[in-house]
Amino acid sequence: MASCTFLGLGVMGYPMAGHLKAAGHDVTVWNRTGAKSLAWAEEHGGQAADTVEAAIADADLVMMCLGDDPDVLAIAEQAIPAMKPGAILIDHTTASAELARELDMDARDAGIGFIDAPVSGGQAGAENGQLTIMCGGEPDTFARAEPVMDAYAKAMSLIGPAGSGQLAKMVNQICIAGVVQGLSEGLHFAKRAGLDPELVIGAISKGAAQSWQMENRWETMVAGKFDYGFAIDWMRKDLRITLEEARRNGARLPVTAQVDQFYGDVQDMGGNRWDTSSLIARLEKPGE
Repeated sequence: MASCTFLGLGVMGYPMAGHLKAAGHDVTVWNRTGAKSLAWAEEHGGQAADTVEAAIADADLVMMCLGDDPDVLAIAEQAIPAMKPGAILIDHTTASAELARELDMDARDAGIGFIDAPVSGGQAGAENGQLTIMCGGEPDTFARAEPVMDAYAKAMSLIGPAGSGQLAKMVNQICIAGVVQGLSEGLHFAKRAGLDPELVIGAISKGAAQSWQMENRWETMVAGKFDYGFAIDWMRKDLRITLEEARRNGARLPVTAQVDQFYGDVQDMGGNRWDTSSLIARLEKPGE
């Protein structure tokens, strides 16, 4: 069993840290809001630390799950110098590949390992320990970290060197954006055409149109219920990072850019915290 520290106890990090403890690891947590760290420690029986430095002093592996690049950089600048030689820093935040490469270089200089390891599966995946993890880093570092991350993973892959995990997560978000918009338009069309959405989905979900989004979200989309996980605010952050990377590497993402703007329309409707399936609400907005 490993000595682990988890930095950031949001809707993803809180249950992920819990799975580490349930797997038998020695877990210390830190969160900007100390009350949440204390609540986690009371619930799971681990330790809560007052500072980043105190949390990671004896850790073999340090996991971060934060908000955006500035958050990751601020915490990493505290964590890396305080980590013991040979330890591994794992960033589960969805952040830029450029930052991942910078952190990898900083980690090498400090004599520690680094893995960028963004996750997919949303809040439900974190709570159920069923996340998909896309990793970037050195094979030997990944081999040491994989058995520990397995506590909250359904699937895990090393994609390539540092930054590759973040790039793979961008591909994930590109694909999701197009699929959710297509499903939204299909359901909207079916309703306008006077069709029973349940019968339509029953007919098409066994063929080429099938997707995870269709299987798991069509019913809640038709019902106008959008409180099932990953919020639009976070999706737009991810798409911003993706579109910035595309401008750097020359990839053309017309559909992704359009869907990003559609999500902006839903934000204007007050849907900042609605889940990503709420694109259909924009199509069914009264008076349009």
